Amino acid sequence: MTAQKGRSLPSSYATGVAAECRARGLLEAKNYRILAQRYKTKGGEIDLVAKRGDHLAFVEVKGRKTHEEAAWAILPRQQARIAVAAEVFLGEHSELAYCSASFDVILVTPNRGCSHIEQAFLA
Repeated sequence: MTAQKGRSLPSSYATGVAAECRARGLLEAKNYRILAQRYKTKGGEIDLVAKRGDHLAFVEVKGRKTHEEAAWAILPRQQARIAVAAEVFLGEHSELAYCSASFDVILVTPNRGCSHIEQAFLA
């Protein structure tokens, strides 16, 4: 993509928000209910928290040119931060204590769309 006169390339923030919107649409199409988006704590952030039945998914969304690039962008340190944020979320929502939970990833690319990887990592 090239910048046209008077227009700038999309920022990383705008690209991330667009990827999260696409991921949200995918989850909703799979009958998930979105409980939180961009849930932030001192220890980390979760892009999406979704619930389907008695299951919670703490979802990291990665948008890149390819699914492979997106998958390699999720580093162990980031996984640990997501796990910390998930603990805080569960502490604030004791009514969800009965739910099973997983750490999922949604890879978003311009050409291949979205790919939902359930139980992508353990914490």
